[in-house]
Amino acid sequence: MGDKKLKLGLPKGSLQESTLELFKRAGIRVYASDRSYFPTSDDDELDIMLVRSQEMARYVADGVFDAGLTGLDWIMESGVKVHEICELLYAKTGFRPVRWVLAVPNDSPIQSVKDLNGKRIATELVGFVKKYLDKHHVKAEVEFSWGATEAKAPHLVDAIVELTETGSSLRANKLRIVEELMISSTRFISNVKSWEDPWKREKMENMAMLLQGALAAEGMVGLKMNVPDKSLEAVMKLLPAMKKPTISNLSEKGWSALEVIIEEKTVKRMLPQLKRAGAQGIIEYPLNKVIP
Repeated sequence: MGDKKLKLGLPKGSLQESTLELFKRAGIRVYASDRSYFPTSDDDELDIMLVRSQEMARYVADGVFDAGLTGLDWIMESGVKVHEICELLYAKTGFRPVRWVLAVPNDSPIQSVKDLNGKRIATELVGFVKKYLDKHHVKAEVEFSWGATEAKAPHLVDAIVELTETGSSLRANKLRIVEELMISSTRFISNVKSWEDPWKREKMENMAMLLQGALAAEGMVGLKMNVPDKSLEAVMKLLPAMKKPTISNLSEKGWSALEVIIEEKTVKRMLPQLKRAGAQGIIEYPLNKVIP
């Protein structure tokens, strides 16, 4: 068993830092150097390489990697067949999906995709955009953008299709969103044949569980407290737990111990309320993973 390896591709670039942090919270420490594409890990069953998200799906489909993390957008753009293990809802700057949008200068007459006939569009997502235009019976020139896409309209192109999380970069470049083409999020994918291998499949399923557990714990904390039985109902009403709180009897008669998981942002408001309702010995603790 010790010589078995899972070849794992992790995204290099904008998603790299947030991905390594997610793995750390999942209990898998990955150590990456700025000068190397081959990180080390405290899991000796992993053989890891960093590659660009744009290339990941193709390498997974070809069997270069058994599994990898990349965006739904790049899976669709590549057009290859991979097995999707799970969605991992995180991005470069937060825990939300990202959007590919059609944007034009604020003073452009373009109001919809139909107005792009005969126009020029810059984007990294060339294949998907061409299919989108075909679906709307629009004939336009789509060129690959090597970067700084927001700066190309209106001087070099009439419109752009660009990735955005908040829209702030588009607004800063005096661009407005015309249409949303796709919502994308990170996906954990595997090679189809690798998924059929029992050892590799179990390894990937275990990893998916840990990664999803780390994401589920984001922004959540645990609370423990002692509550007199007479105050239990009042305290329970204050707690919006994920499920019913865990309650156990204390050795001291007439008292119970109560434990819940709640959103961290509600704690500062809730703690004084719990104290006034009769809770004592309240302990707040961080969470690394929440496994449903």
